Amino acid sequence: MDLDAYSTAHAAEWDRLRELARRRRFAGRDADELIEHYQAGATQLSAITTSAGQVPQAASLSVLLSRARLRFTGATAEPLAQLARFATREVPAALYRIRYLTLVVAGLFAVIATLYAVWVASNPAVIAALGDYEDLRRYAEEDFVGYYSASSEAVFGLQVFSNNAWIAAQSVAFGITGVYVPFIVFQNAQNLGLSAGIMTEFDRLDVFFLNILPHGQLEIYAIFVAAAGGLMIFWSWVSPGPRTRLQALAEDGRSLFSIIGGLVAALLVSGIIEGYVTRQEWPDVIRIGIGTVALVAFLLYQWMLGGRAFRDGETGDLDPISRGARVVVGD
Repeated sequence: MDLDAYSTAHAAEWDRLRELARRRRFAGRDADELIEHYQAGATQLSAITTSAGQVPQAASLSVLLSRARLRFTGATAEPLAQLARFATREVPAALYRIRYLTLVVAGLFAVIATLYAVWVASNPAVIAALGDYEDLRRYAEEDFVGYYSASSEAVFGLQVFSNNAWIAAQSVAFGITGVYVPFIVFQNAQNLGLSAGIMTEFDRLDVFFLNILPHGQLEIYAIFVAAAGGLMIFWSWVSPGPRTRLQALAEDGRSLFSIIGGLVAALLVSGIIEGYVTRQEWPDVIRIGIGTVALVAFLLYQWMLGGRAFRDGETGDLDPISRGARVVVGD
């Protein structure tokens, strides 16, 4: 895009919009014209930011559109419309942005957990170091499965949600350090690998997977997403690109809140599945199938709906008018 030529071509429209936005009273025709110029200006702002980024022309037009919107609304957008946009545009777009980083975290988690499981299962000395052999047998044959029915469905589901939300919150809150996320991923992969190794020692690996897979597919993937979100914030100040570090942290920080919205929903669903489905004496294909459907639904939300929103210019951040200009401009 030739930005100067584009700005010159639409200068008259923007001047007219500025004039209308300053009026205190409107005739019916003027009000209609204000809305028409506002809609056109919003499209033009999107075109400028998509092609040239946050240039001064985009910042100036953003301020102008914000002023114009106040003239014909006098208030923020309708709450339900904002919520719908948040759920169908901002959240999936933010999740889509970290899709590959999520897969990297998942791959590292799987490697670490597998190595620990093999190490424990193939080394009697490691088994002996983990505790009394009979206590480990009781864990494998009774406690592992009994854990899922230790309390009522609602209480257990709430406990699971709280625990997983706490892990995700730590990844998000301390991700900016660049150190805590690898630590929490390693720690959880280690614990899962140790459990799998103990279950293997007592020929209960099938029981391990049959009780992990119903809820664990979505639950563990949500932890990967939380870790990726934390690393995104870390990278935004390490390598902000053409943005200043403050701008990068502000933009990616707002996107992180969109990611948190998706995580809350995913962890809530996985908690319900773990509380109500995992303990049931249903056929394994049904219990695991429910977990698989939940994971696939989230992946479609992240990759398909998120990809569509991202290609339309969404990043998980607020819309250009709501977040305002990033630089000081004159009007």
